Amino acid sequence: MSTYVVGDIQGCLKPLRKLLKKIDFTHANDTLWCVGDLINRGPKSRDTLHFLQDMEDATRIVLGNHDLHCIALNEGAAPARGKNNLDDILEAPDSQELSDWLRSKPLAHHEALETRSGVEDFLMIHAGVAPGWSLQTTLNLAAEVEHALEDDYKDFLKNMYGDEPIRWSDKLRGTDRLRTITNYLTRIRFCDDIGSLRLDIKEGLCSAPSGFRPWFEYEKITPAATILFGHWAALEGVTNRPHVYALDTGYVWGRSLTMLRLEDKQLFAFSN
Repeated sequence: MSTYVVGDIQGCLKPLRKLLKKIDFTHANDTLWCVGDLINRGPKSRDTLHFLQDMEDATRIVLGNHDLHCIALNEGAAPARGKNNLDDILEAPDSQELSDWLRSKPLAHHEALETRSGVEDFLMIHAGVAPGWSLQTTLNLAAEVEHALEDDYKDFLKNMYGDEPIRWSDKLRGTDRLRTITNYLTRIRFCDDIGSLRLDIKEGLCSAPSGFRPWFEYEKITPAATILFGHWAALEGVTNRPHVYALDTGYVWGRSLTMLRLEDKQLFAFSN
């Protein structure tokens, strides 16, 4: 029995299937964790969701920014902007079912697993966390957004977009609080030592503006828990930090789809 974490799939179902075949994945014995951004950009977003639904009992999934955007589009809570590849979901007869299924997923997943080095705690999020957030704080704040997605979710989705406030404060309330939590968990790349976000910079480590560093150079969760994330394809899987794994290696950009087996930290990849 093994647990595998896959990077951003983004509607690229064919390489996902090939990689699962490569590792001899079986639903009965193995578990697949997905770091979010299941859909968009690739050619098979709807089929990807159907595939994951069919193996739901063998998956753990967190939402990414593209997944949230799809939900918002389906609910009429966001205008279509930029280049999306989501029409196969939005125009499908089961679009509402797929949107509701996505909406039921968390923004953070924590689990302890037996590994070769003993019992190890893992935290999976799509993008990152704010400086100073503990494991429990991260889970509690993610739960606030998850609750908003259950209740008055259309109001949350309409107010989800935006880059401000740029810094976390526990004094934040209402839509500003939920938007800021969402931006850390699903959009962060660079921040400063007090957590101020630079969401406009999307390149690799060398593109850090003065006074800003990758979020994982400030995080306080490891080594209490190993962090698993996606979102930042420009890292090409490199964090230079133990206990922090970047799983988005940019298949949709012509590189590879990567999986990490948690029990022994072995990497598997399928190249474009």
